[in-house]
Amino acid sequence: RFCQSFMIGLWKHIGPATDVPAGDIGVGGREIGYLFGQYKRLQNEFNGVLTGKAPNWGGSYLRPEATGYGAVYFAEEMLKTRGEDMKGKICAVSGSGNVAQYTVEKVNQLGGKCVTLSDSNGMIYDKDGIDAEKLAYVMDLKNVRRGRIKEYADKFKGAKYFEGKRPWSVPCQCAFPSATQNEISGEDAKELIKNGCYVVSEGANMPSDPDAIEVFLSNKILYGPGKAANAGGVMCSGLEMAQNSQFTRWHRDEVEVKFHQIMVDIHENVCNTAKEYGAAGNYVVGANIAGFVKVADAMIDQGLV
Repeated sequence: RFCQSFMIGLWKHIGPATDVPAGDIGVGGREIGYLFGQYKRLQNEFNGVLTGKAPNWGGSYLRPEATGYGAVYFAEEMLKTRGEDMKGKICAVSGSGNVAQYTVEKVNQLGGKCVTLSDSNGMIYDKDGIDAEKLAYVMDLKNVRRGRIKEYADKFKGAKYFEGKRPWSVPCQCAFPSATQNEISGEDAKELIKNGCYVVSEGANMPSDPDAIEVFLSNKILYGPGKAANAGGVMCSGLEMAQNSQFTRWHRDEVEVKFHQIMVDIHENVCNTAKEYGAAGNYVVGANIAGFVKVADAMIDQGLV
């Protein structure tokens, strides 16, 4: 009811060539469906006005996975600059929603091992790793039963639950903050580095506070800020919009090939921009300047400045 009522106030201000909203925290496929259905009733037409739709009614394959997959692809590209890959890496992941779930899935596919998940109540630590079977349990727990992550520790022997804690004190090589804003403080960042972490790829929006970012940069770890590392979600929304505008649907394999290549291109652009402006290896500088230049050039070309 809330989604439908909200759309009554929103529908005149959005459209496939005007503004295309997408989901975020607390707004997944279920909520997008309610919003889209109400928009269709009001507008009396089918168009690509929202992204994150189910594939059987206008959505794109890979959209639910996109942000998590993208953060892992970005991390792997950062590792390649040091001649490494994800294979054998121990990873700490925060959150247990959409982004965290598919981060774990992609890390598993690339040969890494995720050992943590969390929610607003606390975190679980599973030293044996969250494999496909355990991940399927988490997806049912969070997406269907709407339970708490504490139940994971009750289900799987060897897993431990820590009330009110975040995953950043766990030994790992890679960290994927995938929950919410400002979830890594300066002290958390120091703890991560002390415990062997040298790759941070942000799946959430601005999960590292300014003190944490300063710690990451001063220690010269591989730090992928969200505006680059979690671009997969927005980028796959763009692929969904492209399919909607053509009234077609690409096969999952085709979407993943395009998606992976765009994440590789984003990493390359950020790297090259940082190097061009005298800050080689600094992904914050590279992402900030690359994003600014793209927008500024478009504004100049269109006579807006």
